Amino acid sequence: MVLRPFVDADLDGIRVALRDPEVIRLTGSTPDDEADQEKILRRWYGTRNAQPDRLDLAVVDRAADVCVGEVVFNEWSAANGSCNFRVLIGPAGRDRGLGTEAIRMFVGYGFEQLGLHRIELEVFAFNPRARRVYEKVGFVAEGVLRDVKRDGDGWVDATVMSILSHEWDRHRGRP
Repeated sequence: MVLRPFVDADLDGIRVALRDPEVIRLTGSTPDDEADQEKILRRWYGTRNAQPDRLDLAVVDRAADVCVGEVVFNEWSAANGSCNFRVLIGPAGRDRGLGTEAIRMFVGYGFEQLGLHRIELEVFAFNPRARRVYEKVGFVAEGVLRDVKRDGDGWVDATVMSILSHEWDRHRGRP
């Protein structure tokens, strides 16, 4: 697995991931009209490498040389040395440890190279697999946002999680 800036060839893997029903549900996305999605994909991913206030990287399966997802730092606060984190792994990258490896690499980069103090995320209650991975890397649950997303006929909570630089220094993503 390698993390790198997006290139045009990555759109194929991202397109597959964003059409996957599991990705759509677990990320809280809404499926777009296919023609609109193509325009949005080209515009969005064509500008990711030029953004000064966020970092979006492709998650690439080195063996197959294909993009299987993305990792993102956004909502950056220079004053607080903090940012939000999100990850998307499509079907081609699941159940092989690529997500865990990508998260460890990216979070490590955030602390060791960018000098962040705090990295936070939210995970929906219906995504226990992601929560287990975040805990495995060292994220700690801080609280619950109640009924944040409509899910069918009901509502779902999201757990706020974070990891701090001194925690990372102690365990390097292996608590």
